Amino acid sequence: MDVPQYRHLKKITFLLLFCFFSSVGHTRDLADIKADGVLRHIGIPYANFIIIYKQDNKTIVDGFDVELMKGFAKHLSVEYQYIKAGWSNAFTLLTGRNAHYANTGLIRGHITHEIKGDLLASGTTILPWREEVVDFSTNYFPSAVWLIARTDSDLKPITPSGSVTQDIIAVKKLIKDHNVLAMKQTCLDPNLYDLYDTDANIILPVTELKLNEMIPAILNNDAESTLLDVPDILIGLQKWPGETKVIGPISEDQKMGVGFRKNSPKLREAFNQYLKGIQQTGEYNVLVKKYYPSVFNFYPNFFKIENE
Repeated sequence: MDVPQYRHLKKITFLLLFCFFSSVGHTRDLADIKADGVLRHIGIPYANFIIIYKQDNKTIVDGFDVELMKGFAKHLSVEYQYIKAGWSNAFTLLTGRNAHYANTGLIRGHITHEIKGDLLASGTTILPWREEVVDFSTNYFPSAVWLIARTDSDLKPITPSGSVTQDIIAVKKLIKDHNVLAMKQTCLDPNLYDLYDTDANIILPVTELKLNEMIPAILNNDAESTLLDVPDILIGLQKWPGETKVIGPISEDQKMGVGFRKNSPKLREAFNQYLKGIQQTGEYNVLVKKYYPSVFNFYPNFFKIENE
């Protein structure tokens, strides 16, 4: 290789490396998003928060969080872009590094990946290990993890004691020697609730399941019961009436929020202001009612409008 060829090759290599590391390391806050003109929403199909279906050979992306983020993008006067993810890579797409919960703590990856989105909105439960990875918005939806069983199971719903803590203890006593379907790296991870200490037979999906496939799995006799969070239970009770029963809580009350990179504080602040605005006008509750009409019966105080 002669000198001109070597210099040309060196220049191309430099440009390729520059482009690669620029794409990997580019984290955007509010000013960058406004300058670029697009808000990239990372979402996972789940419990009416993200709904994906085919219509006339087109893929339609819809749902509670999609409408909420489209409204936020419009509020910022930028375009909206959906980035499809799974629970195993959602935080990687947002932060550039893998992060997941295993056994008793957070595990972070060491390899740097390309950042694909600006925020994660997908009915994401605010958990302590996740708060180490991202900053959450003001919580915007109530949740908790409950145990739900097939109607023919001999597991019987507990009688509420008035104390969630006591109710959790009662449910954990019931599931000894019973099959319970759970899913790691999600809010249904059995390690989060010490379920291996209950002597229940914890069953993890052999093939990858979506969270909204947990009820169909127990109806298919993969297990007699499953962990499930509140939004999914509300949808499941409507979709399969009379086929399942709620046994009781496995977790204390939880909240859901939108996840932001820790170096995007201005974007998070802008979303919190937007959220507060549509909550005060009642626009937010209209959106909630569209996708979760029965949630107001279970959590009336959560959705109470200030000064109402």
